[in-house]
Amino acid sequence: MPLPVRSSVCFLCQTRTSIVTSPAVLSTWQATRSMGTGRLHRKAARMALSPNVAKQSLKKPRSSRNGPFASMNQTEARIRDEPRPRSPAALKRSGDNTKSKKPESPLYKALKMQTTLSPVTYGRRTAIKSKIADITSFDHMPLLPTVRQSIFTQALPNLADVTPTPIQRLAIPALLNMNPNRKKQSAPVAEDEHKYSQYLLAAETGSGKTLAYLLPVLDAIKREEVIDKQEEEILADQKAKEREERLRTRTFELEPEEPPMTNEARPRAIILVPTSELVAQVGTKVKALAHTIKFRSGMISSTYTPRRIKNALFHPEGIDVLVSTPHLLASIAKTNPYILSRVSHLVLDEADSLMDRSFIPTTMEVVDKAAPSLKKLIFCSATIPKSLDNQLRKRYPDVKRLTTPNLHAIPRRVQLGVVDIEKEPYRGNRSLACADVIWSIGKAGEASEGEEWGPVLSAYMGPKVKKILVFVNEREEADEVAQFLQSKGIDAVSLSRDSSSRKHDEILAEFTEAALPPTSEEITLAKKQARMEKQIPLELNDKKSEYVRRLPNTKVLVTTDIASRGIDTLAVKTVLLYHVPHTTVDFIHRLGRLGRMGKRGRGVVLVGKKDRKDVVREVREGMFRGQALI
Repeated sequence: MPLPVRSSVCFLCQTRTSIVTSPAVLSTWQATRSMGTGRLHRKAARMALSPNVAKQSLKKPRSSRNGPFASMNQTEARIRDEPRPRSPAALKRSGDNTKSKKPESPLYKALKMQTTLSPVTYGRRTAIKSKIADITSFDHMPLLPTVRQSIFTQALPNLADVTPTPIQRLAIPALLNMNPNRKKQSAPVAEDEHKYSQYLLAAETGSGKTLAYLLPVLDAIKREEVIDKQEEEILADQKAKEREERLRTRTFELEPEEPPMTNEARPRAIILVPTSELVAQVGTKVKALAHTIKFRSGMISSTYTPRRIKNALFHPEGIDVLVSTPHLLASIAKTNPYILSRVSHLVLDEADSLMDRSFIPTTMEVVDKAAPSLKKLIFCSATIPKSLDNQLRKRYPDVKRLTTPNLHAIPRRVQLGVVDIEKEPYRGNRSLACADVIWSIGKAGEASEGEEWGPVLSAYMGPKVKKILVFVNEREEADEVAQFLQSKGIDAVSLSRDSSSRKHDEILAEFTEAALPPTSEEITLAKKQARMEKQIPLELNDKKSEYVRRLPNTKVLVTTDIASRGIDTLAVKTVLLYHVPHTTVDFIHRLGRLGRMGKRGRGVVLVGKKDRKDVVREVREGMFRGQALI
């Protein structure tokens, strides 16, 4: 009998078969569950629309990620393509400044003030050269004989070959033109337009700008004197005739006598300068020319006493030329407005300072009060910043610009040396480097300098005194540097705004006046000293209680920018820049104390770790090429 065959059916298959074949057996909850799972596993039709069609993007908005738990459970790092640059403050705190440095480019200029100086094209410079090439002597200029003679006797007495400088060749003929704008004068002048002529004299330092505007002004004053005398004679005759007629008709009536006209405190020309030091210098030059040309001059500043100011202004014979500062003149004009009633020529010397923010309100107040009688307004400066250029274009669009070919350039006859104070033996000590440079300059070339007195006097008189200017950026450091140099055996003095006015005059007199030939008394005294011990005795230094050797025949003046503008330092041959100047203007004016009147000079700048070496390099290259700094 065959054995029964068992069917090998899976329990799951059996269960599925039973579910499909007998749905009635299933319970209610099982049927509901089977219908839900079937709907989930059902595939979407190919032509059915997606429910996300109307949405702009399937990505979640950023606002959902910027919550309080946005940084939790991140599966990938959110790194940007370029790292965010660190701020300069963060770099400074970390000590890593290499990333903050900008790459150098050939168009980058180190001096920031180069962008604030008004540029002059080289085509214009070349045209000016050809224009003034024919004028080689003062005889070619229509000056009065007395004015021309004063140039050789008073202005430039010690020079054998006197020739006009480029700014003098350019400015004197233009200022001497009696009717520079004939066409404009024939037409009716509007109320907004100025009735006087305007000129801008711009030339490099030490080029004779003072003489360039002073000679035409004095020439015009002498011509006006002749015209005024003729007019006064005519008026006097008319008044005498009128008085005779009145006396005939009114025999028994008394008439009050009119006071005579006086020119007290009514100058014909005014020269405005920014500082009292320039008042003394320009006033001295004006007074020297008065000996030959015969006119009356005066100078006033805040350093003078009220009695001296009154004597200079209210002279019984009157005054022709007045040199003053704007603030003092404006304060006098408030109480005595007639001081500006007869001004025909107004000169603004160092116009870049007089037209800046601190001076321009007072300066323009003086100009406006003198406008009714003014004939010529003259601006004079060694640099033309863009601020001055904008002011002139705004206020005086018709100003005639007289610029020299070497404007904004340091003369090639001035050499510039650089000393790195970080190297041995200074190790960052700037004062020690300054003293060492002065000692090396003072001891170098003694024999050649002594020969300037002549072969006979040089044996007794020795070398001439070398005069050195040291410029610092802060006035508090002037006294400190001078005291340090004195401790090192150097004859040094300081000059700043804190010094007294009497000290200013005494110190500047030593560095502005050229050395004169020795007198017989000085020669006798030098012979007696030569017979004594030749070696220089050692002197006791009280501070360190040790003996210090003195540097002979050398005088040093430590000063700020107070002595960098307009001061005629003809006797100075060396300028030492204790700090690197901040701007191009400071470079031009400080090194402009050298190379004056065609003489040679030497400049030395101390460069440290924190100084701008690229600034010094660009200035040095421009000086070597003879190019303007702008």
